[in-house]
Amino acid sequence: MTHLDFFKKFKLLKLQEPTSGLFGCFFFSLCLICCVFLFDYRVVVRDLHGQSLLSSWFKSNDSSLESVKLGYLEVDDGDCDIFQGNWVWDESYPLYQSQDCVFLDEGFRCTENGRPDVFYTKWRWQPKDCNLPRFDAKIMLEKLRDRRLVFAGDSIGRNQWESLLCMLSSVIPNKTSIYEVNGNPITKHSGSLIFKFRDYNCTIEYYRAPFLVLQSRAPKKAPKYVKMTLKLDQMDWSSVHWKDADLLIFNTGHWWNYEKTIRGGCYFQEGEEIKMGMSVEHAFQRSIKTLTNWISREVNLSRTRLIFRGYAPVHFRGGDWKTGGSCHLETIPDLNTLPVSSEKYIEYKTVADGLSEHLRRGNVELLNATVLTSRRKDGHSSVYYLGATAGPAPLHRQDCSHWCLPGVPDSWNELLYAMFLKREISEGRI
Repeated sequence: MTHLDFFKKFKLLKLQEPTSGLFGCFFFSLCLICCVFLFDYRVVVRDLHGQSLLSSWFKSNDSSLESVKLGYLEVDDGDCDIFQGNWVWDESYPLYQSQDCVFLDEGFRCTENGRPDVFYTKWRWQPKDCNLPRFDAKIMLEKLRDRRLVFAGDSIGRNQWESLLCMLSSVIPNKTSIYEVNGNPITKHSGSLIFKFRDYNCTIEYYRAPFLVLQSRAPKKAPKYVKMTLKLDQMDWSSVHWKDADLLIFNTGHWWNYEKTIRGGCYFQEGEEIKMGMSVEHAFQRSIKTLTNWISREVNLSRTRLIFRGYAPVHFRGGDWKTGGSCHLETIPDLNTLPVSSEKYIEYKTVADGLSEHLRRGNVELLNATVLTSRRKDGHSSVYYLGATAGPAPLHRQDCSHWCLPGVPDSWNELLYAMFLKREISEGRI
């Protein structure tokens, strides 16, 4: 029986005869299960590298998932959808420890910030019909030699960028050979960060552009309540630095909502006209049209490889980030429900539809992390984002958007690695 079967059966349990004896037996069993979980939880907290009862249970019940599969790099295109699969427990994970990575914001260091469980670091994404190649930082760095890899997007894109920095730097003995080219610290700010791996002459770069199009001050004659505008027909100012990248990974979606735009006084503009009646959804669609045109007009597609990383769902329960939504009690992925379609998420669908022609032609590739990420309610920073000395955040100020590292974004980068190598093989570079 897999752990998925276990959860399904547990969910379907019903008391058929409400007798006192049966109720007593059920209550005793429930207490026993809780004791086992509590014991395991304490063992994990005491010894991060030891075997725990819960991990042993997941491992022993994963045997049915370990069927012989071909590697993704070996199968023909279209024979394996690497975005369809399951999360499986893997004792060899995580791929690095946060305390060993100096290129990591304190807000993503959940374990160091007091999170008591490490279960969220032990899950590996397993495609249904093939096996992903094991991430090899040395191979990735060698293939990136003399190249630029750029992330452009919102702070979830930054989450993925920092994850990749940690994964790549794990094989570099001399960490001083990795440095920010402008001497900037890796702290939250509104600009860009460019880290160079000196021994490979490559850069791993991040440009903050949450809308991808240009956000600017309101025109002089705009109404007083219009504080800023999104110029839907102009790309973000930093796009001039993206277009010559060898590999560009971009994302957007988390800021395309009423709270982040109109409610805060940020309206939409095309040309000199402020579109006071335009909906957020329509504005989002217009921005992707601008992105599409920019790709066709500005990007040298024979040189630059573009990958759109799909929307990463949030997991607030009982509210949102401003109204007391929470996720701090989640410690296990959502294993007992069937995955939903990516099309359910407007943030994903808007971009995928807008880029459909580029996707069809192969100008842009899709790293569809939406469905697999939707099942990882356990992986968020929750209350563990303020730093090691500050302690947990108040329960009504949780972060159920960003991700603990090591954690879920590492899996996005494993998929990125697989896609990267697959293309290198198809182009005869391996």
